[in-house]
Amino acid sequence: MDIRALRYFIALVEQQSFTAASASLHVTQPTISKMVRNLEQDVGQPLLHREGRRFWLTDAGEVVYQRAQSIIAEFEQLNTELDDLNQLARGQLRLGMPPMIGPLYANVLREYRQRYPNVALSIVEYGGRRTEQALINGEIDVAITMLTDTQPECLQSLPLQTHPIYAVLPNQAAWRAQKSLTWQAVKDEPFYLYSAEFTLSDRIIARCEEHGYQPTIAARSSQWDFLAALVKSGAGVAFLPAPLCQRLSASLEDSELLLVKPISPAIEWQLGLVWHGERYVSRTAEAWMQLCQSTEVHR
Repeated sequence: MDIRALRYFIALVEQQSFTAASASLHVTQPTISKMVRNLEQDVGQPLLHREGRRFWLTDAGEVVYQRAQSIIAEFEQLNTELDDLNQLARGQLRLGMPPMIGPLYANVLREYRQRYPNVALSIVEYGGRRTEQALINGEIDVAITMLTDTQPECLQSLPLQTHPIYAVLPNQAAWRAQKSLTWQAVKDEPFYLYSAEFTLSDRIIARCEEHGYQPTIAARSSQWDFLAALVKSGAGVAFLPAPLCQRLSASLEDSELLLVKPISPAIEWQLGLVWHGERYVSRTAEAWMQLCQSTEVHR
């Protein structure tokens, strides 16, 4: 059933004249007659009683007229809602972002909210592996996470920025004397690592294994500041990306209790946008991705 035929039929009934209906619709009278005939063929029965130039609705015509008004109203509402989505006047964005990335993108999140205040934004703070699974399951639309070489084929990614990982240690004389560290140098220290779902934890453990040992993991957490707090107790080592280490160095209390040292061979913390490459990418997600690429993040 043609939506135009319903529009023409409604106009004809309301105008009670083929001439007036054709004028209001800016089409010819034969066009309206053809549309009404097509509609009658679709319905399988006459919609109008005709007597000369006069006409009135059959019982079927009355039903079609009433229903057509509801259908057209719903169709116009659909177009309005789709226009709103295209203009980002409404919608939702389900974003995956590990806790240690959040501080870097606070200004981007704030800008997004200012630009699109009516978009419902929800953030899930998963580690890298769980974030990838959430994308595959359709639980989130797009994520910012640490990129890996083992990313599932169905996911696509776009690199954003890269930072080195530093060792965070207690402010003790033995560590102060060293400008940089090796993985062998921290072999006997308790390790404070991210939770097992975080890709960075795997990279750190792999570095240790490359140097011939399994680290002693004293504690795990998804919160980077808690890992740093554990180091403040006076023993152990944590591993944080450079931007978070800069935050520690900027804090007077942390700078007095903690040391930040480069470690070799380095681990690169490469962040990027990740999304499902085989699914529709919403306008809200596209807008977030464009904003991430164009806005300078907090270092």
